[in-house]
Amino acid sequence: MTPFTIYCQHSKLYDFRASFDHPCRADLQRHGAFPSGRGFSFLHEMSFGSLNLIPELLRAVSDEGYLEPTPIQAQAIPAILERRDIMGCAQTGTGKTAGFTLPMLQLLAPHASVSPSPARHPIRALILTPTRELAAQVAESVRVYGKHLPLRSTMVYGGVDILPQKKALHGGVEILIATPGRLLDHLEQKTVNLSRVEILVLDEADRMLDMGFLPDIKRILSVLPKERQTLLFSATFSEDIRRLAKELLRTPTLIEIARRNAPAEMITHQVYEVSGTRKRALLGHIIRTRDMKQVLVFLRMKRDANKLARELVRDGINATAIHSDRSQGEREQALADFKEGRATVLVATDIAARGLDIEELPYVINYELPYTPEDYVHRIGRTGRAGIAGEAISFMAADEAKNLADIEKLLKRTIPRLDLPAGFDGEDRHSRSPREPGREARTSRGRPASTSRSSEREERPSRSAAQGERDARPPRGPRPAEREHRSATKPYAHQQPAASDFDFSKPYEPAPASEDKAASDAGMLPSRGRPKRPTAALLGGTPDHRKSHK
Repeated sequence: MTPFTIYCQHSKLYDFRASFDHPCRADLQRHGAFPSGRGFSFLHEMSFGSLNLIPELLRAVSDEGYLEPTPIQAQAIPAILERRDIMGCAQTGTGKTAGFTLPMLQLLAPHASVSPSPARHPIRALILTPTRELAAQVAESVRVYGKHLPLRSTMVYGGVDILPQKKALHGGVEILIATPGRLLDHLEQKTVNLSRVEILVLDEADRMLDMGFLPDIKRILSVLPKERQTLLFSATFSEDIRRLAKELLRTPTLIEIARRNAPAEMITHQVYEVSGTRKRALLGHIIRTRDMKQVLVFLRMKRDANKLARELVRDGINATAIHSDRSQGEREQALADFKEGRATVLVATDIAARGLDIEELPYVINYELPYTPEDYVHRIGRTGRAGIAGEAISFMAADEAKNLADIEKLLKRTIPRLDLPAGFDGEDRHSRSPREPGREARTSRGRPASTSRSSEREERPSRSAAQGERDARPPRGPRPAEREHRSATKPYAHQQPAASDFDFSKPYEPAPASEDKAASDAGMLPSRGRPKRPTAALLGGTPDHRKSHK
């Protein structure tokens, strides 16, 4: 066997021994072992067998059809097997998950046990991920590569019932994949014991060490053993994150493949300058004219993702949404519909940019540009994976010019601007307009627009014409019967008594009852409304009423 040496951009890393010779550099690059022009010098091709992996892992890798390791795997696996702390940075889709899963399984293999006792299966490896989708992806890799080893694993995350997770933890597992929030729930309920953890993995470390996750991470680190191996893997590393990571790691080894924060080379970048009100029409036009069958669309807000998915369905395009407000079952169903072709468009937020592993995804569309340029790298990293070409299309409104400038500064390249497609008029042909041709606009009372208030005013006679007609008519006085009726129906039109009926010089004396009755009969004091009824004495009734009962 021929020894050979791999050199990185920064320093000489390791000496390996190849299992077979492959002197052709072009074929080596075609097989995907190393990218061209990235500062690597090499002589012979490497295989997984040259990484000193145990037979059980080599058999699992062979079952999946992998022959040569990717650059991140070739450099990370030997370093992890030497129990070093690692900071791994590589392009999305280059096999970072297998880069830490394979050596982790090999380090835990001596502790594997077939005993059913939970005491023989303590948690020895903890893998933290920012999202449920990424946790599921890592758990699948652990299951696939560790299927020939008697090691137990489980994952815990929010959005689902906690009782099945408690039952799995109670049975004992060696490998735990978790999101920080749900892991803290288990720690508070004392359903998990992390005192024997030997390996800690922070996947998507830039997000995990972001200020939003930092308090949770520190609480988890406080219950872990001080003597442990810590591994950080991500596609992007900002300078602040790198400084913070050095505080958590012990003399970390930096493994950086290609340029920092660089997207995959197989991705084509394009930008359309379009106003925000025309983006949905442009999206539908591109999907139809180019006959796209699988498109991942990214937005910033969850409510906007739901709205866009509903509007696309109304436009005749099968679409579904995935974001953190949806339950785990809904997220899994949406992802399954997209992967199996039942949904053409998957509308997602940035939280879904981490961990979505979709084979041969051809298109990623940034409906809205992200505020953080590193998120752009993660978004478009869903396409162009495993050496397959992909296309990243972005829609840029006038207020998003600064976001695009920050992205181009991070990528150190200018993204080409494209003219709007031919035949695109910017109007949503599938949206109903209140003045749509062929439909009569109706008023609030349901009348057609032709019989609106203006036409009604034309049909009605004018007020001046009606007044002239009334003036031309001869005056007509009231009829005698009407005059009597009007006088009788005026309750306040009391008749003034004659001067001879009352002498004002005499003191007041009440009139006799017979005179009051005669006056009421004569209509001098008419009653209002109903006729007045005699008021009964308290609990005794009127005198006439009492006499009738005697």
